[in-house]
Amino acid sequence: MKNLPKEKRDRLIIVAVASIIAAVAVWYLLVRSQQSSAESLAKKITDQKAKVSGAERLVATTKELKSNLSAASQKLTSIEETMASGDMYAWVIQTVGRFGAERKVEIPQFSREVTTDIGMFPKFPYKAAAFNVRGSAYYHDLGQFLADFENSFPYARIQNLEIEPGAVSASGTAETEKLSFRLEIVTLINPNNR
Repeated sequence: MKNLPKEKRDRLIIVAVASIIAAVAVWYLLVRSQQSSAESLAKKITDQKAKVSGAERLVATTKELKSNLSAASQKLTSIEETMASGDMYAWVIQTVGRFGAERKVEIPQFSREVTTDIGMFPKFPYKAAAFNVRGSAYYHDLGQFLADFENSFPYARIQNLEIEPGAVSASGTAETEKLSFRLEIVTLINPNNR
């Protein structure tokens, strides 16, 4: 460069600087924008692949979901068959009376049902019926009856249990070993059987 005249050297430096500026401008204007658009496109492709794989997993579990739905529907149908329906008073006498007799619990008094809506869930298809029940039993038998009842009838619950000592038997004699009890049974009503 020393052998070149000053004019040519200045022009060469200007051309070199202009070339560098042009290369930097091309880099930032063209290459950089293409890189950023390529990165965003790669991110979109990755997101879409994740969605597709999620959809494929969901499609793969469709058969299992259908079988689970079928099993749950059958279980619900079998539970609904034992729910209160039709004449509620006859249902409580037959179901609870028989259930108590099997566990040595005497239940001579049943009240008529009080039907109410259940306000826990919107559009809940079931209504509830509450029955007041009075009876007598030995302590252990009553405890077994309460535990078995709530385990056998998942749609019913016992509430407001009151226990007093010294029940009076059907013959009118006092049995000091037995307990008198009052309780409220709240059960769901089958909406499909009326």
